[in-house]
Amino acid sequence: MTPPIVRDHGGALVIRDDLFPGGTKARFMPVLFDGAQEAVYASPAEGGAQTALATVAKTLGKRATIFVAARAKLHPRTLEAARLGAIVVPVRPGYLSVVQARARDYAKASGARLVPFGVDLPEAISRLAEAARSTAIEPDEVWCAAGSGVLARALAQAWPRARRHVVQVGRELEAKDVANATIHVYPRAFSESANVSPPFPSDPHYDAKAWETMTARRGPGRVAFWNVAGPARR
Repeated sequence: MTPPIVRDHGGALVIRDDLFPGGTKARFMPVLFDGAQEAVYASPAEGGAQTALATVAKTLGKRATIFVAARAKLHPRTLEAARLGAIVVPVRPGYLSVVQARARDYAKASGARLVPFGVDLPEAISRLAEAARSTAIEPDEVWCAAGSGVLARALAQAWPRARRHVVQVGRELEAKDVANATIHVYPRAFSESANVSPPFPSDPHYDAKAWETMTARRGPGRVAFWNVAGPARR
């Protein structure tokens, strides 16, 4: 496994997975294609998993199919996934529940592998915990954004003694979702961008919100921040 690159930004140790092709989720997504030629995902319009899946599929010579709400102008994340070779299926009406149902139906009919929300897989936890430990840092406090909570659970395995904080950017989280980390709720919707931009490439719908919250509420000692991905390439 390629260890994440760590850089100091503003006195915080930032795990720069924006430098890893496809971002953090691409570290474990290859498992989705074990025994499968195609993986199907129902994505929020702004979701980073769609480009991670497209990146991995392209690398492996496999197929990624992404169901997403139809819009007059597709989000840059979706357009980036399409440029990487993913098949994009716009869905009307664009409620996420409808998008997910369409993806499930397609996967059942085609025999493709259906990717769970947030790519919440046991292999994801173990691989990300291994990646975190490979940085060889021992932070006193750890911050990340949380959608499904996969990364938060992995960081709890890697650094169980650290004070752990997550910033909720989408669905409501429970303590078990994030391995009992302290949950901070970002005050704007997932579809809206963060109020500030970090001093490194960061997803404005996701990591940037966690960075904004961390800079205002961080504690003493060695603070680590996990940056999952950069913004969509236009």
